[in-house]
Order: sequence, then structure tokens, then C-alpha cells
Amino acid sequence: MLNVAPPQDILNRPAPVGIEQAEAALVEHYPRLTRLAYLVLPPSLGRNRRVLTAHALVQRSLPRGRGDGGVDIPAPRRADPGYGFVRRQVVRQALEAGLPLRRRALPKRAQFPPLLPQVWGLRLFPRSGGADELALDQRLSALSGPGRAAFVLRGLDRLSDTELRRELAAVGVEDPDAAVEEAGEPAESAALLDSAEFDPCSLQARPTDLMRRRQHMKAALVATAAVVVCGTLLGLPGDGWGPDGPAAPAYARNPAAEAALDPAHVLRVGPAVWRTSDRTDFSVWPVRGALADDSGLLRRALAVWARPGRSVQVSATPGTPSGPPMGAPQLLFAGRVDRVRVVLFHDGLRITRYAEPVDSTSGAALDFARVDGADQASAEALVVGRIDGNVRYLTAPWVREASVRDLLAPAAAPRPLKRDGDGVTAPLVSPAQARDCTSWDVLQLRDDSGARLLTDLGELAPARLTWGAPGAARDVTAPAARDAWARTACLLPTVRSHGVRTVNSWEFARQPLPEANGTAAWLCTRADTWSGTDSRVLAQFQAPAPRPAPAGAVAARADGSPACGTHEPRVLAGVLWKSRGGHWYVLAAGSEDLARVAVSGGVEASERGQLLAVRTQEGARAQLTGRLADGTEVGALR
Repeated sequence: MLNVAPPQDILNRPAPVGIEQAEAALVEHYPRLTRLAYLVLPPSLGRNRRVLTAHALVQRSLPRGRGDGGVDIPAPRRADPGYGFVRRQVVRQALEAGLPLRRRALPKRAQFPPLLPQVWGLRLFPRSGGADELALDQRLSALSGPGRAAFVLRGLDRLSDTELRRELAAVGVEDPDAAVEEAGEPAESAALLDSAEFDPCSLQARPTDLMRRRQHMKAALVATAAVVVCGTLLGLPGDGWGPDGPAAPAYARNPAAEAALDPAHVLRVGPAVWRTSDRTDFSVWPVRGALADDSGLLRRALAVWARPGRSVQVSATPGTPSGPPMGAPQLLFAGRVDRVRVVLFHDGLRITRYAEPVDSTSGAALDFARVDGADQASAEALVVGRIDGNVRYLTAPWVREASVRDLLAPAAAPRPLKRDGDGVTAPLVSPAQARDCTSWDVLQLRDDSGARLLTDLGELAPARLTWGAPGAARDVTAPAARDAWARTACLLPTVRSHGVRTVNSWEFARQPLPEANGTAAWLCTRADTWSGTDSRVLAQFQAPAPRPAPAGAVAARADGSPACGTHEPRVLAGVLWKSRGGHWYVLAAGSEDLARVAVSGGVEASERGQLLAVRTQEGARAQLTGRLADGTEVGALR
């Protein structure tokens, strides 16, 4: 059986829990984490407030910054440090929520009712259980907060007493021993913690106090009427706010700015311009969509772009400015997609997507994505709509054929994907929003130059997938490239919503494993962004495995590193590996330009060439270095 140690054993440093890793763990384990928070919260809050508070605590348990983390995760959870970090955050906040408010002590955020989520007009509570669940709830009510946390962690996550004490100390419990003793020995009733009685994700709804709500509604209507009257009086001298929909009020009268926001001035490219143009990018996309002549929709979209109101949901990929256009933008598309009206603009630097419900202008959204420097390959599709976990694309006019390919099934044939007359595809499942990685559907587009794969990473512009050495990357068409990507696809969530333009995977070494355990592959996966900075690099170790093979083990990762790129086409990485015979080894591999690889620290050895395999002990810590033929030292990826 293959066992790959985490990269910190090689790099001799604690592995920080990044925000992406914590987010992935939160999404994957969300029902368990909310159940944990619900059970640890004091029952005196009431079931409705406990439900909302449990969801609020889990949703604000992510690290505040990219470098936040570095927690000591117990051995049973070391395979998922993100879950361990988020669980500690949830338990800590749930314990704080149960503390009484004191006059001289500064109140903690968890002691206040949650700002989000909020439910108006309904009371929510889990489904009722039987007598056993009622008895368990009464038992939990009699415990203190730390005792309740110890009981729940033992029952839900099967932690031992030693692990319980470590976790309770980590979340700030002053006397973990007393809390573990108060929780008592494991009982059969602990299994009831998984019942529907304590599930804040499976809820029933009932109305609130209807008489009191009616009184509050009357007061709110009077206040709203006063605000409307004042707003009308303030808006009388100008043109009013109505034509601009959810846009904020105009704060300046600048002729140049107003011209840029005039629907009559937007640039419209003809349907055949791309055939004769020297450029093949977004600038030659023709205007498409049944609502391209709807001046009211275009005016609202441009006005919201210039000054989005408070109700507008605005998002931008990293490195993308979200300010108004410098001049009249190019209109790419305006039409109805599923249940929303969508407008796509291009201003030379960005793609801007405006979306509003078909039945109103409230709930509008504004999204920005940087696309400067796009070429034919990276300007073949844009996300035009998302709904119910599916995504639709608007394809370039030069795309002749669209299909869907599952990266995890490299031998399967692509499935045809229908497009309408405007080039909008039928919906396909978006892997960017999936909770697990049982499949990874990508968009395969074919034009006169060949076929290429694009994947949704939660942004307007899909990322192009390539394969090969830096400077010689090509599209993923060969069987060997698809086989390697089948074991790499599940690592793509680590670069989600990062402004990624391309993701290239490169097999930089193959290594015969000790004790005749087969041959492993070493791959370097590099995600380059549209901004040209903040690239992400992953070195992965793919041991031999029967199909369907699992994802490769991440041996090292780095942000902003030039490794595996055209400026520094080299890499060095290593792992701790356990053979089928139960022996541990330090394995290391570098790109083919390395003349020697050495390891020091827990074990001392060096070997000529790009590969190294040294017998060691479990948990060994070591430092890797490599040298080029001219003596230049190369450090391990970190």
C-alpha cells in the first residue's frame, strides 16, 4: 500500500492552512460542522436562534488571510488539516456564544445574534426525534459548554481522550481534564448525535407571532412611506433614478463619462469582421443576443457598471479593477439566459457581465474579469450564465464544434454539446461548484487550428488546460496527456477564483520505486494568471495505481514562484514514501537539467542525476538541494 507523507516532513516546516484549503474543507464537511456547532451551542438560545447561529459560525470560520493557519492537527486528521482548522474555529466560537455578557468585559462577536444568515417571518428548527433524542438533549443541557464540546467531539469525530484534551486546550478551554471528565465515558446515546433531531441543515418551518409581526409591519410601512417621499423630493431637480435601475445616484455631470454610458455609443462589431481581421480575440467578437437593441437594458447595465448601488452584487477576479469604463465599451452579448437578462461588455482590459432577473431590476449582479492580452486560444468562450450548479458558455464565432469531456475518464469519447444560433451552449455541470470530485467536465472546443480544453474555475473566463514542458506546452489531446490530467483534475480547486488564464501540467521525471514497487511520475502543475503575477505551482507525486487511479499527492506548492515556467524551467521536490514491504524512503526528483540531488537533516545522502531514493524512518525531516552541471544550487519547491 502506498503512503505518502505530507510535504512538511520534507521541507522541515509546519504546513499552513491556506484559505482555499479551509474553504474546501468547509464546503465538503458543512453539514457535519453545522451539526457540531448546533450541539455545542447552549440550548438556552432556543432552537431557531441555535440553527441560524450554527450556520453563521461555520460560514465565518475561514482564515482571515492567506497566511493564517499553521495549526497542530491530531494524527487521525492530518490527512485533512483544513477540516481540523475549521473545526477548531467552530468549537471556539460556539463556546464563546455560550458565555454570559459582562459589563466590564468586551463582548465577543459570537455572543451577538448573527448578522447572516437571516430569516424573516419564519421560525426554523430541526425535525423532532423520539424519546431517546429528547433524553440526550436534556443530558447535553445539563453539561457546561466545555463538557458539551467534549461529549460532541467524542461522539461525532470519535476522538480519544488525549485528542479531546488537545482540541479543548487549542480552543481556549482552561481545564480540559475537567471537561473530559464531565462528558463521561462513551455511551450508546452518542450515536444519536447523528439523528435528524440535531441536524440544522434539515429543517422545519413555522410562522412567528403573527399579531406582533402585523404591528411591526404597520410601523415599517409608515417609515418606508416617509423615506419614499423624501427621496422623491430630493430627486425632482434631475432626471430621476428610474431609468438607471439598481444603479446608485449620479454624483457628477461629466460629458465624456455620460457619453461612455450612452447605449447609442456602444461599439458593435459586424458578424464577418473576425474573418478578415489581423487580430483574433475578443475585440472581433460580433454583437449577439435577442436583446442587443434593448436600450433600456443597456442603459441600466452601463449605469450600474459606472456606479453600482448597494443592492448590486459586485465581484472581480484578483488583479481586475472594477471601476467604470474609460470610453464607450464594446457590446458582445445581450439576451435572456435561463431566468436572467445578461449583458456582456469588453473594454479592452476587462469583460464585464451585468445580470438581472427577468421580472425585475432588483437583485442585479456585476462581474469583472481581466482578459487583456487574449489570443485566439484564450478568447474562445466566456461564461454567460450559472444556475443550479450548471454553467453556460458563449463561444467565439470561429468555434466550429463544442463538446464535453470528463477529465477523470480519459478514455471516454467527448459528448456533443448543443449551441443556439448566438453560440450559447446548453448547460453543463460546473466542476467549480461541486462538493466532491467524482467527475470533472471540461469544455472541448474545436476550430480550424485544432481542439483545446477549457475548464470553469468560478470566473467569467474559463482557464485553458495544456500539457508539456515550459515553453513547449500544447493542448491536451494525446492519450498520455489525458491520463496524467485524470490524476491532476481534482487538484484544480486549489486555483479556483484566482484569475487563472492557463493551467499547464508537465511530467518532469519518472522514477523507478525501491523494492520493485513500479514506476512513479513526478508532475509540476502551474497556474498562470491574466495579471501575470500570483502564479501557483504544485509539484505532485503520482505513484502507480490501478484505474481509476487516485489524484496525485501534492509534494510541494508555492505562490508567485517562477518554477516550471518559461523564466525558470526547472523544479525539485520530494516526499516520504512507504513501500509495500513497510519500509520508509525519502524520494526526490528534479527536472532533467539537475546533475545531483542531495538530502540532509534526518538523513544524509546524495545521488548523481535528477533522482534520489534513500531509506529512512517514519516521520523523518529532511532538506533537499540540487545542483546544475555548472554547480548552481537549486532549492526544493516551497
